[in-house]
Amino acid sequence: MKYNLSLLFISFSTILFAQENDLAFNDTIKRLAPVILTPKQQSPERMPEIKENVLFSGKKNEVLKLSNINGNFTTNNAREIFARIPGVTIWENEGSGIQINVGVRGLSPNRSWELNTRQNGYDISSDVFGYPEAYYNPPLEAVETIELVRGGSSLQFGPQFGGMLNYVLKRETKKKFSFETQNTVGSYGLMSSYNAIGGTFKRFSYYVYNHSRSADGWRENSEYTVRNTHAFVEYRFTENTKLSAEYTNMDYQMQQAGGLTDEQFNANPRQSLRERNWFGTPWNVFSVNFDTKINDKLTSNTKLFGLIGERNSVGFIGTPNVVDDLANRRVDRDLYENYGIENRNIYKYKLGKINNNLAFGVRLYKANTQRLQDGRGTTGSDFDISIDGRYVRDLDFTTENVAVFAENQFKVSDKFSVTPGVRYEYIQNTGEGRFGINSSGNDVPFPDKTISRSKPLFGLGLEYKFRTTNIYANITQAFRPVLFSDFTPPAVTDVIDPNLKDASGFNADLGFRGTFKNYLNFDFSLFYLSYNNRIGGIRQFVNNDPTQGTFLFRTNLGETINKGIEGFANLNITRLFEIEKPFGNLDFFASVSFIDSRYTDFRIFNASGTAPNVTITETNLSGNRVENAPRYIHNFGLSWSNNNISATAQYRMSGRIFTDANNTVTPSANGVTGILDDYRVFDLSTEYKFLKNYNIRAGINNLFDEEYATRRAGGYPGPGILPGEGRTFYISIGAKL
Repeated sequence: MKYNLSLLFISFSTILFAQENDLAFNDTIKRLAPVILTPKQQSPERMPEIKENVLFSGKKNEVLKLSNINGNFTTNNAREIFARIPGVTIWENEGSGIQINVGVRGLSPNRSWELNTRQNGYDISSDVFGYPEAYYNPPLEAVETIELVRGGSSLQFGPQFGGMLNYVLKRETKKKFSFETQNTVGSYGLMSSYNAIGGTFKRFSYYVYNHSRSADGWRENSEYTVRNTHAFVEYRFTENTKLSAEYTNMDYQMQQAGGLTDEQFNANPRQSLRERNWFGTPWNVFSVNFDTKINDKLTSNTKLFGLIGERNSVGFIGTPNVVDDLANRRVDRDLYENYGIENRNIYKYKLGKINNNLAFGVRLYKANTQRLQDGRGTTGSDFDISIDGRYVRDLDFTTENVAVFAENQFKVSDKFSVTPGVRYEYIQNTGEGRFGINSSGNDVPFPDKTISRSKPLFGLGLEYKFRTTNIYANITQAFRPVLFSDFTPPAVTDVIDPNLKDASGFNADLGFRGTFKNYLNFDFSLFYLSYNNRIGGIRQFVNNDPTQGTFLFRTNLGETINKGIEGFANLNITRLFEIEKPFGNLDFFASVSFIDSRYTDFRIFNASGTAPNVTITETNLSGNRVENAPRYIHNFGLSWSNNNISATAQYRMSGRIFTDANNTVTPSANGVTGILDDYRVFDLSTEYKFLKNYNIRAGINNLFDEEYATRRAGGYPGPGILPGEGRTFYISIGAKL
């Protein structure tokens, strides 16, 4: 919302002179040109129609500006940060914040793998079409904004069901040199230091940060250390052409406390029965970015990007009802290497007198994953991934991908636009290597496999604008190829269906969003998500005997339909009653979502035999709820700010979830399956700014010390039920000079 302010300037000396000489002074009045004041937009903001050669018209999207939010950025507390985005499911494996696990609309939050996860617009997950888990995310103290675009983004960013999640890092463009530091201490030995320098000198810009953090952890056996370093440099050839490069290096090691049975969790959720389990993922991400404005009609962006990383784990991975016998631990390793180039363009043209926009581009991508599993590790308790002999599994997976895409925004009028689009994907996966070692010591080969797909995807977006609000609608196809990682998951208790099929479906949105005057920001929408051939887990008894334990049989479970309502509203109470000057800004916000996620074609399997050699019989049982999909997720909060002080109190409510497709209610003896109760968590965070450039931040997470859990695991980092953290606090001091 914009206001025109006409400034009236009268010279005081001129008035006196006019009065003394009995003169009229109207002629001495000077009218200055109008000055446009733009109030700070309430969080979350929304994307403009076009940004960085991407069309966002007609798509549901949110932009979180972190400087407008109070929260625990030190440990990347996703529960606080994503509270203003409705429908976000969060897995809380542990409190380190090294990995952010989020999903939307009832989709799995597992390392955000149903989202296309990016940093500054380029991929940061292991292998987009082979193993799309995000083991890395930037420290939120280094992040300027978080952008989330729902399923309508699949035409321009790839065929994922959840949408696109992009972390945009901070940059300094106003000073020649700036320095920022944020230093934090907190519960259970938390120590963190974030330090950054940046600036602009003539045609050059640069930004470099280092973030280091360590803690003992709320649970026993959950200590961690993490370091994250990033460097960025940019050169502007002209006002319209620039070239930049950036590099990120992360390394961490984290002790994994393991899962619990329900009995153990109820007795003491902080306890751990595993002290020899460790996890680490050294990560390297780099990109080169070229932006140019060719003429008034055409702009172009090209990103060359790559990733070299590892996933390393060592430990005793038995279920929590099995005692660690202190024998040789299991070592699993993944080695990732991927490269890509992505070109995006916007062409502006006129049909009649109305401007229209065409977004088009191409993507080339290649990834390689070497999967080494079931190595015979040491009997020690430290983070040692050396092995004795060979890995039982030694597999090599390669992904090649070519995509072309185009969306055109046809503006029927200044208010109404129609945006059809198409994306064509070609994906080829190959796999080879050793799947096992038999009793004679000979290799069991993995059947050499090459899977090729050519997949067109179509979509349509609509948007009608009013003065400060708009109605939007979108329907877009989505696609998820079978991953080679689906055939060989790290979850050691799972049994895999060798005949897995690709998943396909679509996302649909209809919503109303915008601002009203200067005190209300809102977005309410309906969604419908169809997911065919969804891969999930069916609980089975070993040898059909409940006394021998359970395992999950992973297979295509038929079609699921996720539908519901998502709503967000932020009401500035003091602006509403025009009392913000004496009392500051008091905002009430609420993000609510009601999610109905069900199987409409549910194929249930009964197993006989000994895993993994099982015989399967099939029946159909539709109507079951999708696992890990709560029926509701609500966040309510009050945020107050006045001059240099601000505080936010927020309350999260999340419904109970089933953890397997059978909708098993009674927990299994090993803690791997069974319903998880709903939970309520209250968080409080504050910030005080002083001497212009300094700040003190403090907060308490889980203020009322709620005992809860958000997930169960079949393998790492469990198996078993994984408790959420109890009450913790932090205090931080920082400066930006």
